[in-house]
Amino acid sequence: MRSKLPHPLIVKTFVIIRRVRHWLVGTTVISLLKLASLFPADPTINVVDWLARRIGPKTSRHKLALYNLALAFPEKTAEEHEQIARDMWGSMARLGVEYVFLDKIFDLNIENPSQGRVEVKGVDIFARLVDEKKPFIVFTAHTGNFELLPIGAAAYGLEVTALFRPPNNPYIARHVLSARRTHMGHLVPSRAGAAIALARRLDDDGGVGMLVDQKFQRGAKTTFFGHAVQTNPLLGKLARQFNCSVYPARCVRLPGGRFRLEIEPEIEIPRAEDGRVDVPATCQLLNDKVEEWVREYPGQWQWFHDRWAIKRKLRKRK
Repeated sequence: MRSKLPHPLIVKTFVIIRRVRHWLVGTTVISLLKLASLFPADPTINVVDWLARRIGPKTSRHKLALYNLALAFPEKTAEEHEQIARDMWGSMARLGVEYVFLDKIFDLNIENPSQGRVEVKGVDIFARLVDEKKPFIVFTAHTGNFELLPIGAAAYGLEVTALFRPPNNPYIARHVLSARRTHMGHLVPSRAGAAIALARRLDDDGGVGMLVDQKFQRGAKTTFFGHAVQTNPLLGKLARQFNCSVYPARCVRLPGGRFRLEIEPEIEIPRAEDGRVDVPATCQLLNDKVEEWVREYPGQWQWFHDRWAIKRKLRKRK
């Protein structure tokens, strides 16, 4: 027997309810960000951090964060997991409100990159990439304020076309995209056609930036903190197609509302016996690098992301 399809009126009602909910949430978030922009940057960011550390643990995502932390750090105590999760809520809240203060917080001294609010490690690599005019890929993770990386690259004259995943809420997505376009140069939303756009950029001897720590359905089978995950193979496929250099980069939050942008030396991409880039092995290499970063600063990574695809398991436990 064929299963009955939902009545069109029911489907339409569901769509309308979802749009209204998105509008309400989006309008609230955007209004709060606009309100925040009326106050001094540092006190506002600190207040938001303080609130997030208290509100975040009351959300449903906190349970997922703690479960993820238990998977990643079984040697740590429940109290340590809780502290890392609270640090994460503070860091993520800072990231959200820092959008409206980008012009104020991005204080980079080009002549002396170790000074200023934003310091840079790997200036020589930025300079070489500008001079070489060869295709390259820079990858990063959702750590610190990762949004500052393309701004930092642009400050040294390096244009990078960044792949990003828009928020699910369309109203928030438009607002975030507007802010990113103002400060971050070329952007490619992660939807159909994104791979082609990035390939064109590399074909023109340009640079591409990618976040590589998100769950990806039908991705390469890899591990992260010793547990099975699926990883987006796009970076490996592009590296194989264009035989381009690949560089790790990250943003680290420092005390006093400061940041350190780091671009590391080129990594050696794994290759198969025929000399071509080994895509699955490359995916594992990316995960290993991100794990190294997260272990160093665990409170600066997004533990509420369902990286290990365990949300269904949590629902069954209820």
